Amino acid sequence: MAKIVTLTMNPALDIATSTDQIVPEHKLRCDTPRYDPGGGGINVARAVHALGVEALAVFPAGGAAGRSIGQLLQHEGVGYAAVPIAGFTRESLNVVERTSGMQYRFVLPGPAVGALDQQRCLDELAGAAADAHFIVASGSLPQGVAEDFYGRVVALARDQGKPLVLDTSGPALRRAGAGVYLLKPSLVELESLVGRPLRGEREEEQAARELIEHERCEIALISLGARGAILASRDAIERLPSIPVAVKSAVGAGDSMLAGMLVGLTRGLSLREAACFGIAAGAAALLAPGTQLCRLDDVERFYRQCPAIR
Repeated sequence: MAKIVTLTMNPALDIATSTDQIVPEHKLRCDTPRYDPGGGGINVARAVHALGVEALAVFPAGGAAGRSIGQLLQHEGVGYAAVPIAGFTRESLNVVERTSGMQYRFVLPGPAVGALDQQRCLDELAGAAADAHFIVASGSLPQGVAEDFYGRVVALARDQGKPLVLDTSGPALRRAGAGVYLLKPSLVELESLVGRPLRGEREEEQAARELIEHERCEIALISLGARGAILASRDAIERLPSIPVAVKSAVGAGDSMLAGMLVGLTRGLSLREAACFGIAAGAAALLAPGTQLCRLDDVERFYRQCPAIR
């Protein structure tokens, strides 16, 4: 059985390509595209699999893009359970402008997912997660799904006796409620959760502490980009430095970071060591062009360089 089961309510077929220059009202001749299965939980499952741990991705799928996601996951050897829906799974386009090196990301909305299909996704998740170590709910919510949907996933995980890991944003994050095991917000998302701007390290750490004190989660890993991350639990709050790399693409770096931390925990690493393994995975993903994710050899190399575990 999969050790880590993920739920992606708004999956996407990610398309990556490049062109010389992006200008309006011109035909932009692009390179041969790369296609990858995408969406938060799917990316986490792919990265977990790449790091040597069994994963299974649950997601609604419709149309040609939905079928392609399943085929691509099968090709990678990642387990999945696609719940058929009537709508068409979205596509997302990532284009690199070669003259500037700038990256442009065009993210389309997902299809409307009705109440019956939502319940079918939850039922599939419950069945898949029976023997899992972690349940991961990650990504945005599509049309037709209520803002408090992740609260239902929290309740499902509680009924299953499984730790829930949540990575989302906006109203879906604010209305997820309490009882999450691990929360991975960015700094902007942390500000949204606590309802105020955070000025300086002291205020950032106080906000992280509030997540624990208000029982939103047991552990918080706040990603700070080039400044590293804050790791918060009831026992301690500490800052973990980033690992400098030459960035090729930031797509999937946060998902790789989360996957790395969970893989570290399944390996029996301490909380700090697992977080460092996550930071190493996020850094490794930055090396990969387009919509590719982290590679195991890069992650292990960066992990050995992590200052927080020396």
